[in-house]
Amino acid sequence: MNGEGSEAMQVEMEIEKERLVYMWGYLPGALPQRTPLLTPVLVRVPPSGYSWKDVCGGGCGFAMAISEPGKLITWGSTDDLGQSYVTSGKHGEIPEPFPLPTEVTIVKAAAGWAHCVSVTDCGEVYTWGWRECVPSGKVFGESLTGVSPEKDVPGRQSSFLTEQVSPRSQGSKSTGGTASGTSGEESSKRRRVSSAKQTAETSSSSDDTQTALPCLVTLNPGVRIASVAAGGRHTLALSDIGQVWGWGYGGEGQLGLGSRIRMVSSPHLVPCINSSSYGKDISASLARGSMSSDGQNFRVPGSYIKGIACGGRHSAVITDAGAVLTFGWGLYGQCGQGSTDDELSPNCVSSLLGIRIEGVAAGLWHTVCTSADGDVYAFGGNQFGQLGTGGDQAETIPRLLDCPSLENVNVKRISCGARHTALITAWPWGRDRP
Repeated sequence: MNGEGSEAMQVEMEIEKERLVYMWGYLPGALPQRTPLLTPVLVRVPPSGYSWKDVCGGGCGFAMAISEPGKLITWGSTDDLGQSYVTSGKHGEIPEPFPLPTEVTIVKAAAGWAHCVSVTDCGEVYTWGWRECVPSGKVFGESLTGVSPEKDVPGRQSSFLTEQVSPRSQGSKSTGGTASGTSGEESSKRRRVSSAKQTAETSSSSDDTQTALPCLVTLNPGVRIASVAAGGRHTLALSDIGQVWGWGYGGEGQLGLGSRIRMVSSPHLVPCINSSSYGKDISASLARGSMSSDGQNFRVPGSYIKGIACGGRHSAVITDAGAVLTFGWGLYGQCGQGSTDDELSPNCVSSLLGIRIEGVAAGLWHTVCTSADGDVYAFGGNQFGQLGTGGDQAETIPRLLDCPSLENVNVKRISCGARHTALITAWPWGRDRP
């Protein structure tokens, strides 16, 4: 082959390697007009010329991605109430590196409603946004809100404050297969949640409740974090040895610490496998969807946690053996326990025992899991069709999705927004799509 042909092939190969990022939906501040993007729009490469490595989603009005050199890139800054400008770094329409320390290399990142969390290649964690989501630690950088740079931020309150909005703890379990919002208790819970959400969103527009400065999270000596997940106002971090650490708001049990803890201001170990058991007969429970109640206990299958997910006010984790544990807000059945009660501690989803779960994602009111066989199981709220069942009825027990579009394909990755779900499949014969 002559030199001209070789050069042409090289150019073609380089083009194929280029990664492009597109955005669509409601991202005020990402474009001059503040209207939703109805079709995908190409995101401009940062001025520094970085290439894209990964996308991380975003929070209220902003988006995040990771560049090839390991810089966290943010763009889109604020909605009409100015709620999220500190979270995105005030970058507006132009994607720019978030002001983390220059020596930091980011490998993972996640965003909640108005807080962000990222992991470095050294296993350290930086977080910023709503102050109640940011634990005590050292902050870095030039302040956007008048806070002095690089200073220690002590715990703003004691680590554990008991939730006062609800007198009951776990509550009795219901056994219905769908969620109902007609009972007085659930209506009361809805009002409490709505009131808390309104208070949080109203206060979030004040600089007093936010910090734009990235905080280096103080973890126990030797703890290295591999991945993170961000919920509405809580954060989970998974260490390289399969332990789960959590902090932030825990009023519905989303921190899995066994009580309605309003605030955890420093990372605490979430007792997943060591303290979790399920009071059912394992031989019966291993059959798909079957349950027994003869009172026998057994340890949750697995030795460590390999995956984590945060929903709006609930959480889910996966063990190395493929078992799923859920905890937190359960009003719509998003914990998959067959009831609409909150789960204050990690509990195994019994109807998924015997199915090796590989991936899990959580939205505002729903949870979706993928199995090693490429199947999809969904449960929780379904007001917008986010479960993909073909209807809008909530499911309190995991339901296997059986639809023509998923026939003869293996689902490899799953992702949930607040009210929607997306997935990536592999080719029928098992080769990942290039």
